Amino acid sequence: MLRRTFWFTAGAAAGVWATTKVNRKLKQLTPESLAAQAANKAVETGHRLKDFALDVRAGMVQREAELGEALGLDAPVADDRDRELPAPRRRAALDPTARPTTTYSIPTISYNRNEDH
Repeated sequence: MLRRTFWFTAGAAAGVWATTKVNRKLKQLTPESLAAQAANKAVETGHRLKDFALDVRAGMVQREAELGEALGLDAPVADDRDRELPAPRRRAALDPTARPTTTYSIPTISYNRNEDH
């Protein structure tokens, strides 16, 4: 009798444990949960990429300073925001007075649906 009670209790406990595990897994696989997990991973990846970019930028500034020191350049590194765009260059081939005056016309094709039958 004690054996039967033991095995009955062990079976019931295993059933409750398995049911709990299956229900948790089913909740993880719902569309809302999958979307939340994907969003969390995307945010985490974005933070990692931002940290990587900041590390690269800091390394670039450090290496630039080392190279400037090694080459004897005492000028401070110019901030990218202070730079201006270069003046536009004029090309002789694109002179407005030398433009050809070619006009293109698109041929019109009439389409009659009755011809298909």
